[in-house]
Amino acid sequence: MPTPGALLDRALALTALCERPDLHRRLTRVKQRVEAPSVRVLVVGEPKQGKSSLVNALVGAPVCPVADDVATTVPTVVRSGESPRAELLLAGAAAGDDGGGTTTRLPVPIETVAARVTGTAAEGVLQAEVELPRRLLADGLELVDTAGVGGVGAAHSPTTIDLLPSADAVLFVSDASQEFTAPELAFLTQAAALCPTVVCVLTKTDACPDWRRIAELDRAHLHAAEVPAEVLPVSATLGVLALTTQDRELQEESGIGALARYLRREVVERAEALSRRALVHDLSSVAEHLALAVRTELRGLEDPDGREELVGELEEARVAVEELRRRSSRWQQTLADGVTDLLADIDHDLRDRSRVVTREAEEAIDAGDPGPAWRELAEWLDQCIALAVADSFVWAEQRSQFLAEQVIGQFTADSGTALPELTVGSAAEALETLVDLPAIDSGALPLRERVLIGLRGSYTGVLMTGLVTSLAGLAIINPFSLAAGVLMGRRAYRDDKAQRLSRRQSEAKSIVRRHLDEVVFQVGKQLKDRLRLVQRTLRDTITDTVDEMSQSLADAVKAAQRASRSATAERDAQVRAVRQRLAELDRLARDVRSLEPGLTGGTR
Repeated sequence: MPTPGALLDRALALTALCERPDLHRRLTRVKQRVEAPSVRVLVVGEPKQGKSSLVNALVGAPVCPVADDVATTVPTVVRSGESPRAELLLAGAAAGDDGGGTTTRLPVPIETVAARVTGTAAEGVLQAEVELPRRLLADGLELVDTAGVGGVGAAHSPTTIDLLPSADAVLFVSDASQEFTAPELAFLTQAAALCPTVVCVLTKTDACPDWRRIAELDRAHLHAAEVPAEVLPVSATLGVLALTTQDRELQEESGIGALARYLRREVVERAEALSRRALVHDLSSVAEHLALAVRTELRGLEDPDGREELVGELEEARVAVEELRRRSSRWQQTLADGVTDLLADIDHDLRDRSRVVTREAEEAIDAGDPGPAWRELAEWLDQCIALAVADSFVWAEQRSQFLAEQVIGQFTADSGTALPELTVGSAAEALETLVDLPAIDSGALPLRERVLIGLRGSYTGVLMTGLVTSLAGLAIINPFSLAAGVLMGRRAYRDDKAQRLSRRQSEAKSIVRRHLDEVVFQVGKQLKDRLRLVQRTLRDTITDTVDEMSQSLADAVKAAQRASRSATAERDAQVRAVRQRLAELDRLARDVRSLEPGLTGGTR
């Protein structure tokens, strides 16, 4: 059976021979995709659950940071390479570039990567990329160790959520010390809505004797939440020990071997099947486009008397395709209306979620003094915002996918032509980590300040009461005036305390509202950019398909006309040449169809 690479080379040669640069460009992009396959697997979970240890155990190298006092703050991508090497993707400012918006790649020793993606060393680092010669990664598998999501790492959730649509699978990591928490289940629900394969990896089984009971509880939670995900228990510690001692039995006992087989079987092989299905579609479509002109020319050469009828049929078909391209067809109207409605819905949904968070935050502020509890309040607010943003992103992504399906269905109904495999990349940049809330006055006063406030209030009480009691012959400062001064001082302190509390509450509400406005502004921009990316991808894909149809029919008309002008002496030679070219195209089509029996797996 011919290899996909050989079939692509033959198809590229035929497109050049038939002078079809548009089809040649299309196959060039397909060849780049086939030669550099990428199966992206995100490793996600709350901080300190064992994500980095799991990646290290899978690839057999300490490329991700593992320590009790550090946590991953930027993603680390581990992929296959001929030799071990590492690079850091730096923002322009971190690389000394004042241009803004640019990125720079910095090669670094592979043993320093773990230290460069944590703490202050990670400032300005957007991503770390590591290449290793590993059999697990040889088929294009990429493991992405992400920052923590949910819980105390909620601020990183939007960035990870933005990566989900471009991932082929998600490994959700949770340790075996407890069952899934509410934030973990919420994230799993979001991941299942955006990614075709979700796997729950239960880590640290070597340190948790009750891991089997926890695994059953987790499976019950997934079933109740209707999340189709496997639960695989592993011990990264035992996995690393098994690699060190070359103990195959210990490798199986650790669960790392079973997880690696699952990734190859359910993720890599499924992605290969989807890639091959797309390759078959592209090659078959190109072969049909090329064969149309060749068959037309052969028919005109073999049947000169019917060439006028043939040219007329082709002209009618070409005019129909041109009309499909020029007119405001239904698929264009469906796309324009859908994008307009979805832009408005995205803005309304995001603002509605922000209003809910604002109301809950203001109720929490009114319920007590925000000063002493501002840090806890800020963490809670970050979690609420991250959850709202993630839910809004999932909803927008699902609506975008539904719109794409509608437009594709409408175009197929209008033209009777199937589109090539549609791939929508990630937006230009991921949703950035939300900025921290500014600090407010804690409300704590030193003893000296409290005494001064009391004295300022007591002065009036002492003076007024002393003047009144002086009429009875008492001194201005007497027991009665001192008692009145104490009462007035206490009241003045309480009034000042209430005013300061009211100011702190007003300031806290103002900060929350400004913060939510900034979140809506920034996140709304990213969501709309994602929708516009879907719109441009759909428009360009359909336009390219119509252009290819039009070009193929135009070439067929030219071939028929060229055949009608051929002299009798030249016709026999042309017939032999055209038949040979058609035979090559038929062989290509047969070889492409031979790939189809190997197609297995689900659809993305």
